[in-house]
Amino acid sequence: MKETTQNEAAHTIEALIKDLASKNGQTREAARKALVAIGRPAVASLLSLLDNSNHQVRWEAAKTLGEIKDPAAIDGLLQALIDVQFDVRWLAAEGLVALGTQAVIPLLQTLSKMQEEDSGFLRDGAHHVLHAITGDLQDAIKPVLAALEDANFSVKTPNAARDILKSFVEHT
Repeated sequence: MKETTQNEAAHTIEALIKDLASKNGQTREAARKALVAIGRPAVASLLSLLDNSNHQVRWEAAKTLGEIKDPAAIDGLLQALIDVQFDVRWLAAEGLVALGTQAVIPLLQTLSKMQEEDSGFLRDGAHHVLHAITGDLQDAIKPVLAALEDANFSVKTPNAARDILKSFVEHT
């Protein structure tokens, strides 16, 4: 009985995922809302859409993942911070903001490995996410924010991120 329910859920998710590619905006919105209601079981399927060649599909996936707010989406949303389309990057950043402080360490890890070719888009998204996060970590991440704002950010940011990660490890 339980296996049948899981199969039905998988088929429902699959159908809703297909609807995210619809040319009809109302169909896409209804699918997005239904996927948000399903939550965590839909995350893996949505993550696979972040690499889709269709901009609208990536947009829908990023928006839906941001609304689900599942930590399992963090790595995918981090990768979407370098999407070629601004609105996909923005939704990915907003999704990370919605996840709050649990996105900080993975974001710092990503920044510590920042490559020159991805640095512009990543800088903008990371700055937005880190600036928007409130709470006890705000003071701790100020050096990374300063590095992101520096003209030589692509060199300074990875070093600042590594220093903060090291201090987090030392304090735990």
